[in-house]
Amino acid sequence: MQRFLIFLCFVAFAAAGRAQTLDPADYVYPVCDVDGSCSANFGEMRPGHFHAGVDIRTGGVEGKPLVAVADGYVSRISVAPGGYGRAIYLTLRNGTTAVYGHLQRFRDDIEQYLAHERRTQCKNRLNLFFGPEAWPVAQGDPIGFSGNSGSSMGPHLHFEVRDTPTQRLYNIVHEGIIRPADTLAPRIVKVHYIEIDSLPGGLCVHRKAESYAAVRLSEGNYKLTRSEPVPVGRKGYFVVETTDRRNGVHNTFGVWRVTARIDGEPYFEYRMDGFTFDRSRCCDAVSCYPMQIATRNEAIRLAQLEAAPDCFYTTMTDRGVIRAEPGQMRRLGIEVEDDSDNISTLEFAVCGREEEFRAEADTMARIARPGGVTILKCGPELTARIPAGALHETVACRPQQVAAPAVDSGVVVLSPAFRVLPAATPLRRMMTVSIRAEVPEHLRLHASLARLTPKGKAAYAGGTFHDGVVSASTYTSDPLFVAADFLPPTIVPRFVSGADLSRQPSLGFRVSDNFSGVASYTLRIDDEWVPCDSYPMKGRLEHVFDTAPTHTVHSVQLIVRDAAGNAAHWQGTYYR
Repeated sequence: MQRFLIFLCFVAFAAAGRAQTLDPADYVYPVCDVDGSCSANFGEMRPGHFHAGVDIRTGGVEGKPLVAVADGYVSRISVAPGGYGRAIYLTLRNGTTAVYGHLQRFRDDIEQYLAHERRTQCKNRLNLFFGPEAWPVAQGDPIGFSGNSGSSMGPHLHFEVRDTPTQRLYNIVHEGIIRPADTLAPRIVKVHYIEIDSLPGGLCVHRKAESYAAVRLSEGNYKLTRSEPVPVGRKGYFVVETTDRRNGVHNTFGVWRVTARIDGEPYFEYRMDGFTFDRSRCCDAVSCYPMQIATRNEAIRLAQLEAAPDCFYTTMTDRGVIRAEPGQMRRLGIEVEDDSDNISTLEFAVCGREEEFRAEADTMARIARPGGVTILKCGPELTARIPAGALHETVACRPQQVAAPAVDSGVVVLSPAFRVLPAATPLRRMMTVSIRAEVPEHLRLHASLARLTPKGKAAYAGGTFHDGVVSASTYTSDPLFVAADFLPPTIVPRFVSGADLSRQPSLGFRVSDNFSGVASYTLRIDDEWVPCDSYPMKGRLEHVFDTAPTHTVHSVQLIVRDAAGNAAHWQGTYYR
C-alpha cells in the first residue's frame, strides 16, 4: 500500500510538471557564497558526449552550502568513484528534476543514512532511490556541500535541470535559470570547406578540408584573412570553428546557435536547446569529429550527416550542402550566438571552381552502413561486429594489421594490432572486437584488448580471454591488440603505520596502477568492512571516520584490484 501511495505522489508531481513551462522565477541559485561564474556550460562538445549541465565555480574550494532550488523531494543519491561522484537528485513540484554533482558530502542526516546503507550492503558504490515522504525539501533548504568528487578536475558544482517525465536536459543558461555575467560575443576562429562526392551504395567521400582563418574587426564582427572569394566545388559544405568566452573567467565555452545563409537565405541552423541522454554521443555527428578532437574550439559541421538526428537542427536545406557551378559567385553568411544572447557574424564570397572532385571507389573495402549490422574480418585473427545504429554515416572499411606499440614494464603485447575502422571514426554504439591470440596460461586472467593511441602509446581497452580469443566492446576506432597487464596496483598510506590519528578526520591512501586502472577496493578496520571513497583524479582513497574514538590501536587492511585482475594488499595499524 505504501509503494502504491508513493507511485501516486510521483505521478501527481509528473502530471503537474507537464502542465507547466520552465520559469526562471521557480528557482533559486543552487550554491551559496559564490560569485555566480561558471567554468563550463551546457551542451559543450566533449569527446563522446555533450556536457549535460553547467559547472558553477566555487572559488577553488570545497564545502560551499548547496540548497534546494525549488520545492520537492530527494529522489536519489548516488556515490561512485567516477562520473558525478557524490550526487543528489531532487524531483521538484514544478515538473523538473535538479541534479547536483561532485559533492563533498550530503547534509548530515542524508550522509548518515548513506553510511549506514554502505555498511549494511558492504558497497562503496551505491544508488539509492526515495519516494516523496523520505526527504521532502522546501526551496532554499540545505542539501549538502560542494566538492571535488568523481571525475572532477577541481572543486565546482555540476548542476543540471531535467524534465522529470522524459529526463530531457534543459539549457539552463539560455532558459535564464543560471545567468552568469556575459557580454562577450563568441569568437569565430576558422572556416573549413569540405568538398564531397557520392558513390554507389550511399557512400559519401569527403575531400581533405581547405581551411581559412578569421579575424575580428570589432566585437561580434569577423572577416576572413583571405580577401579573394573562397573556391568551392559543385557539392560541399562548411565547418565553422568557434568558441565562446565570458566576463572574468579564462575558460572557453560552447555556443548555443549557429545559423548559415547562402545568398541571404537561411539553409542551416543548429541549436543546443537540450537533449536526452540517448542523443548525447550525437555530438560527434554535430561536430566535424576529426577536427573536433584536434582543437580546443568547437568544430561545428554546417551540414547534417546521414544518421545525425533532426532534433539539433531547426533549419536544414539539402542537408546543408552548398552547390556552385564553375564561375558562379555566391555569398555565405555565418551567425554564431552564445547562450547569453551575444552574437558574432562572418560573411564572405564563394566562387565555383572549374575543377570537379571525383572520388574513386575502393573495390577492396567493405561498406558499413548506419542502419545495418556489419561483420568485419582480418585474416583468422580479427572479427569485429558493428551493430545497427553505431555509425553516424556510411563508411568504407578495410581492416588491416599494423605494428603494435612498445609498452612499459608490467605489460606484455600478445598480438599484432588491427585497425577495424578508418581513423577518427566516431561510434554512437559500441562495436564488439575479438582477436585470437596465443596467450600463456599464467597470463589469461590478465589479458585484455589495448588500443594504439594517435600518439603511439598503448592504452587499456578492456575485455576478457575465453577459448583462445580476447573480446571487448569499445567505442574506439584506434588500432586494437591483445596485451596482458600482470603488475598489481601500488598502495602508499598517507600516514605512518601505528600513527596517532585521534585528531584526524579520515584515513587516506595514495593508489595508482600502471595500465588497466583501479577497478575495486576493499577496506577493513578491525576485520570489519568500512566504506571508502575514491578520488581517481587525485589517485586517492579515503575513509572518513564515522564512529567515535575508542583510544585504542586498530588494525587496517586494504585490498586494491585493477581491471586486469591483479590485487595489491596493505596491512598496518593506527591509534584512535
